[in-house]
Amino acid sequence: MNGLRLVPLHRDHIPQILEIEKASNGAPWSEQSFLNELENPQSIFLVGVIGNRVAGYGGVWICIDEAHVTNVAVAEEDRRKGVGKSIVKELLDKSVDSGATCSTLEVRAGNHPAIQMYKSFGFVPVATRKRYYPDNHEDAVVMWLYDLK
Repeated sequence: MNGLRLVPLHRDHIPQILEIEKASNGAPWSEQSFLNELENPQSIFLVGVIGNRVAGYGGVWICIDEAHVTNVAVAEEDRRKGVGKSIVKELLDKSVDSGATCSTLEVRAGNHPAIQMYKSFGFVPVATRKRYYPDNHEDAVVMWLYDLK
């Protein structure tokens, strides 16, 4: 994507992130949740910026050898332009650099574009968490990438 820069999460990004989060997630993370990512030594959290505008963001927690994808969202006007894919690729690359050998995530069962994007990285669906999401009780698809390189 033209002009997209991936940078570490900074406190100044959080107001724009909260707007995207509320528009993207029926059970949005709180401001405190994002602030916690700034202090979490197991967190890798990146923000996709175009100019001075947040286009998307995502994070992983490194748990021993596993990179658990915690949150990925893209502003509506920037979807299907490669922003999410760029963020996930960089998160996975940084996870490998941090010693991760595999990755996992949960994604809404109805979020077919996201599921396809994760499959493009080699993630495979392995289970369903019934009624996982608190806002509408939608199922989550649990996906794993067993050989993170």
